[in-house]
Amino acid sequence: MGHHHHGHSHDHHHHAAGANQKRLLITLLLVGVYMIAEVIGGLMTNSLALLADAGHMLSDLVALGLSLFAIRLAQRPSTPRRSYGYYRAEILVALANGATLVALSIFIFIAAFQRLAHPAAVDAAMLWIAVGGLAVNLASLWILRAGKSENLNVHGAWLHVLGDALGSVGTIVAGVLIWAFGWFWADPLASVAIGLLIIYSSWALLKEAVSVLMQSTPRGIDPDKVQVAMLAVPGVMAVHDLHIWTVTSGLHSLSAHVQASPEAPYHDILAAIRHELHEEFGIDHITIQVEPQGFQERQPRF
Repeated sequence: MGHHHHGHSHDHHHHAAGANQKRLLITLLLVGVYMIAEVIGGLMTNSLALLADAGHMLSDLVALGLSLFAIRLAQRPSTPRRSYGYYRAEILVALANGATLVALSIFIFIAAFQRLAHPAAVDAAMLWIAVGGLAVNLASLWILRAGKSENLNVHGAWLHVLGDALGSVGTIVAGVLIWAFGWFWADPLASVAIGLLIIYSSWALLKEAVSVLMQSTPRGIDPDKVQVAMLAVPGVMAVHDLHIWTVTSGLHSLSAHVQASPEAPYHDILAAIRHELHEEFGIDHITIQVEPQGFQERQPRF
C-alpha cells in the first residue's frame, strides 16, 4: 500500500482517536449488556456454550475497554521521564489482554471435558439467546469497521467481535441439534470450539504486542529497501546502525548513522532523507547521525 497519504500530523491522530473512542464506547455498552444476558441465559438453560460465549464476550469487553484506555492514555502529553508519552501502555495492555484470554479458554476446556464425561440436559431455549448474541456482534462489527484500518487496538477489538460472532454461530448450531435431536453433547462441543476461537484471536494479539516490545521492524517495512532508499540520496556514502521500530500502532520510529561525503551540505542530506522516508515508507519520526568520512566509533554490540 502506498504511504503517500500518511499526513501523520497529530491533529489527524486526535480526530481519529475521538471517532474511535465513540465507536468503542457504543460497542462496549452493547456487548456489556448482552454479556450479562448470556450469563443469566446460560445458567437458566444450563448451556455451557452460552457461558463460553459470554466468556468470549467478556474477552471482547476487555479488548474494547483496553483499547479505549490506551487511546485515552496516548493523548496524555509526554513528560521528560516518559519521553514517548504513554503510547506504549497500549501495547502492554494488549499483552495483558492476550494472556487473560488464553487463561479463560483453558477454564472453558476443563468445564467442557467434564460435561462430555457426564452429559447434562440443556434447554433448547439457548438457541434464541444465541441468536440475540449474534445480532449484537454483527451490529458491533458494523460500528467498528471504520476504525479498524487505522488503529491496532480497534483492529484487535474488531477481530474479537468477529470471533465472538463465529462463537454465537457455534452456539446456535448446538441449540438446533439439541432442539431437533436432543444431542446434549453438542453444547460442550460448541464451547470447546469457542475456546479455540478465543485462543486463536488472542494469539495474534500476543504476537503483535511481543513483536512491538522486542523493537522488531514493523510489518510491511523492509529494512533493506529503506537502506537502499537512503543510500540513493545524493551525498550519502554509507548507512549503518539502522533501526526501525514501532512505538505504538501506526507510529514508527527510525534511527541511523549516515556517512556523508565532505562536499555535500549536511542539511540538504537530512532534508532529502526525511522527505524520502516520509514519502516512501510513511516514517516521520527519524533520528539521523551524520558522520564525516573516516569517522570511527567504538562499535556497539547491536
